Amino acid sequence: MQPTLAFIGAGNMARAIIGGLINNGYPAAKIWATEPSMANLADLEMQGINTSSDNAEAVKQADVVVLAVKPQILHQVCTDIEDAVQSQQPLIISIAAGIVSDDIDHWLGTSNAIVRCMPNTPALVQTGASGLYANTYVNDEQRAQAEEILSSVGIALWVDEESQLDAVTAVSGSGPAYYFLMMEAMIDAGKKLGLSDEVATQLTLQTALGAAKMASNSDVDPAELRRRVTSPNGTTEQAIKTFIEGGLPELVDDALQACNDRSIELAKELGSN
Repeated sequence: MQPTLAFIGAGNMARAIIGGLINNGYPAAKIWATEPSMANLADLEMQGINTSSDNAEAVKQADVVVLAVKPQILHQVCTDIEDAVQSQQPLIISIAAGIVSDDIDHWLGTSNAIVRCMPNTPALVQTGASGLYANTYVNDEQRAQAEEILSSVGIALWVDEESQLDAVTAVSGSGPAYYFLMMEAMIDAGKKLGLSDEVATQLTLQTALGAAKMASNSDVDPAELRRRVTSPNGTTEQAIKTFIEGGLPELVDDALQACNDRSIELAKELGSN
């Protein structure tokens, strides 16, 4: 039997996951969504999803509760639903960045089955990448439930240590912005070389899409794919040499380390109360 899900918060990421579930055949009647304003839930209600402005009411109906609110208000939200959680004992899935499972568990009254998840924005177009971590109270059935929910919008991969979610944040959570920056730079460079904005943009985006698809479908790693398209003394080799001599690998390493470190800092700041 499919569990009843309650999404506390119905922002973009929650709606992406709900949409992915519905597209994969999950019954709308088994899903609850909450927002302070019922007007913000009208479109979900029209899809047959149960809606409420009362978080505790939704939790009381649920086997799985997805905490999809901003990290800054998660403490208050957890405090408000603590009694309902302790009564219902649902699986808790948190997609709130930076808040560690021990803090969430404490705010919800202790001994809760909690899965922390770091999804990324391509989940909005069903091509997300999520890292998941389960605390010691999560059983095998609940792990499978969490994986099914997050797999509805892309891939869902487990990490063994909660601290590894900071690395997940650095690689995939924040990763889409890195590629957007690279796209921006390539479009600007293409325009400087004489291409129109439209042509430079379309070529850049299609190239990014094609490269990602090739890498995803290939039986060799990206380094080998790069070698295969880099002819000696050719045009690609000149560009690659420029990237490497300019310190791109080291810059990427520094950038991801900075992101990882900031993720750790935010966890301390947001979970200190």
